[in-house]
Amino acid sequence: MSTSSDASLDITEVIAKFPNFRVGIVICKGLNIPSSRNELINQFVRVAEREAVESLVDLSIAELPEVKCWRDAYKKFGVKKTSYRSSIERLVKKVVRDRSLPCVNGMVDLYNAVSLRWLMPIGADDLDKVCLPLTFRAAHGDESFVPLGSIGISSPPKKDEIIYADSEKCLCRRWNWYQNDFSAIRPDTNRAVLTIQALAPNNSHVQAAANQLGALLEENCGAESSVKLADKTRPFVRLEL
Repeated sequence: MSTSSDASLDITEVIAKFPNFRVGIVICKGLNIPSSRNELINQFVRVAEREAVESLVDLSIAELPEVKCWRDAYKKFGVKKTSYRSSIERLVKKVVRDRSLPCVNGMVDLYNAVSLRWLMPIGADDLDKVCLPLTFRAAHGDESFVPLGSIGISSPPKKDEIIYADSEKCLCRRWNWYQNDFSAIRPDTNRAVLTIQALAPNNSHVQAAANQLGALLEENCGAESSVKLADKTRPFVRLEL
């Protein structure tokens, strides 16, 4: 079990190559996650879906600055396959195609909707299933990783791809492409750490997105939350647990 002295998140290594990278960090405890959407969550999600469809339907998704920056970054660390896209690109494409976000549970549905509204990748991990500290860094090539929903099948990251990791394992491959199954948010999650990630040159809205997400989790999931920001001026952040 991690102690409070380990409670930190570090983006120093990534900032050296990608100086525009910023991360809003939301720490939650005392969660009471609805297994399905209540009326308030459903309303928020539907508004986010509708606004996205209306604003994006006539645009080239690949040319959106909030999407293109991730494509360019992936190429810089060797990912060229079109099947490997950032989580925000995949989320936007799904909503434009299907006119709806996936239904998982109340908390996941909320942060997907916030991700869509701000066009920023958002990831979340069960704090009681990670081993602090947390780091965005290049993979060493020997990390363990079991993809979400893979029923225990290991798929370790390639050396030098950007990953999100704790002190023992990879939590998310290809920066924000796919999450580890072990630390995924489920209805019985009590504590969580969420990261709102931005890479576009104009990424000044990370703090606002993190504040909105924290407030939504307090209102709809009974959480007590705190918000931090990591960027090139403060790449190492102490987390309040």
